[in-house]
Amino acid sequence: MKKNIILGKNCKIDKTAKLGIISGRSTLKGALLVIGEKAIVRSGTVVYAGTRIGKNLQTGHNVVIREENEIGDNFQIWSNSVIDYGCKIGANVKIHSNCYIAQYTIIEDNAFLAPGVITANDPHPGCKYSKKCMHGPTVKKGAQIGCNVTILPLITIGENSLIGAGSVVTKDIPANSVAYGNPAKVKKKINQLRCPLGITDKPYKGVGVYR
Repeated sequence: MKKNIILGKNCKIDKTAKLGIISGRSTLKGALLVIGEKAIVRSGTVVYAGTRIGKNLQTGHNVVIREENEIGDNFQIWSNSVIDYGCKIGANVKIHSNCYIAQYTIIEDNAFLAPGVITANDPHPGCKYSKKCMHGPTVKKGAQIGCNVTILPLITIGENSLIGAGSVVTKDIPANSVAYGNPAKVKKKINQLRCPLGITDKPYKGVGVYR
């Protein structure tokens, strides 16, 4: 085990995984990778030094987690997803396959990102001030992001909101909202959703205010 890695007890690390990779960014010399207990890191995963991850991490195959990320407990990330550097991710977050999380994105507790979600962080690409203005979106607690959604820089997705598949989110979405389309627009409140199979009339019971 490399000297720059601190692993908690009972971790299972596939032999093809690469942990503690040193970034080429000069500010991170001597950085540590810290992963809590009971992690499961599957084949092809790469995690850079300078990141801290809580207990019960689970990765799929070929995941990349860059440096300077702060990630909470019970984080699950599926195959072929990438978390770029400088992100903050809370507890009980799930990120599905083929997602890209741009630098300086914030994802709060209990959020879920379905396959193919892309976040962006540069409000004016190619401008000489791009690096100074760079910041990803904020996905608030309990928000659910559908398949192949794109979220633009500086956007906030409100708590417990649901973003429909294929949407492009260009403006802030209020809490407890259902939004979809390109550009995404609020269509209803979360408490107005009904199960299309008729199994329940309140699929998000306990979220938002049911009347």
